[in-house]
Amino acid sequence: MDDPAEQLDCYLVGGAVRDALLGLTTRDRDWVVVGSSPEDMLALGFKPVGQDFPVFLHPQTHEEYALARREKKVSPGYRGFAIDASSHVTLEEDLARRDLTINAIARARDGRLIDPWHGARDIEQRQLRHVSESFAEDPVRILRVARFAARYTGLGFTVAEETVALMRTMAAGGEIDALVAERVWQEIKDALSEDYPRRFFETLSECQALHRLLPELDHLATNPDSNQVPNGVPCTRALNALDKSAALSSDPRIRFAALVHGLGDTDATPLSPSTNHLAPRAGFLLQELCDRLRVPKHYRRLATMVANGVGPMGRLKDLAPHHILSLLQSIDAFRKPNQVSDFVCACQAVLLAHGHADEEVTGTCEQLQRCFEAARNVDFGNLATNDCSGEAIRTVVAEGRLDAIALTLRNHAGR
Repeated sequence: MDDPAEQLDCYLVGGAVRDALLGLTTRDRDWVVVGSSPEDMLALGFKPVGQDFPVFLHPQTHEEYALARREKKVSPGYRGFAIDASSHVTLEEDLARRDLTINAIARARDGRLIDPWHGARDIEQRQLRHVSESFAEDPVRILRVARFAARYTGLGFTVAEETVALMRTMAAGGEIDALVAERVWQEIKDALSEDYPRRFFETLSECQALHRLLPELDHLATNPDSNQVPNGVPCTRALNALDKSAALSSDPRIRFAALVHGLGDTDATPLSPSTNHLAPRAGFLLQELCDRLRVPKHYRRLATMVANGVGPMGRLKDLAPHHILSLLQSIDAFRKPNQVSDFVCACQAVLLAHGHADEEVTGTCEQLQRCFEAARNVDFGNLATNDCSGEAIRTVVAEGRLDAIALTLRNHAGR
């Protein structure tokens, strides 16, 4: 079957070109089409998917083909643009509306690069640099730059000084406040999945956007007692916990839970030693953050469990069996056993960030896992044949699990 794209003046753009120049595996391929109309695309069999501007899916490859467009700012917020996708819009005009120079490169079918904003040079120099002053019209670009910093820090990329200055001006101007919660959370979630997620929050701090977007995390940038790192952003336990969690797991839920485990605390605040409940201020801040950003329930649930449970985890070796059982019940371990490993992983990161020794933390995590396995594997099959009330059954189950935990602790202590 003939390729209908052969009849179009189209160019590979964006991430596919950028990542190829970086020697990385290309995730998705996006194309921009010059000199065509929606009617032309439909006649060639392309399927429309765009709502805000004309985007089409290739009938065979299902790759995205967008008509070249230019934008004009008409109202506040990242949606406040009038779109012109008429057939006379040039490729250079389409590239000019993009955020960073490394994303404003096109490749023709013959392999030729169209790079009016010197993105290839910035790739070589490892710079994240805005294309033009129109960058300031879209506040979501502050988040995108921070996310790219989190993605490419390992390759040596830094944000250009003039781009940081422009982002700082944008944050001070207040338009960033127009961002909707869902978009902010999407960028945070994506950043948490990158290789160096702490750079997302550090970059927001550097451009003074963190306190506007995430005031609950403002202590990352304002804690006067924390040690400074070379870029001027304080090195806090919250960011250290995020680092540790990133080394342990790629799951953004675990990373989020580690990051927000001690909202409102300073680095001088010790882990709560004996309670399974958040301090009022910490609980309020966590709920406020999750409510405002509409954080999904499974993220919120794990974050709350870790914030409540990491204190007892820090002194698990001193806890009595009934306290360990209470901890397991607080994370709903027996109904949702898959949650235990996530909880343990996030707590491991937090404890390491709080200065606990590796061997100690490993022992703590293994001890909780042993106690959990012993308690969950108690055989209560005979209860089904006994005429017991619900309360009596719950008592027998609790006592059986306590005995199993106590036996586990005694056996391990004797080694």
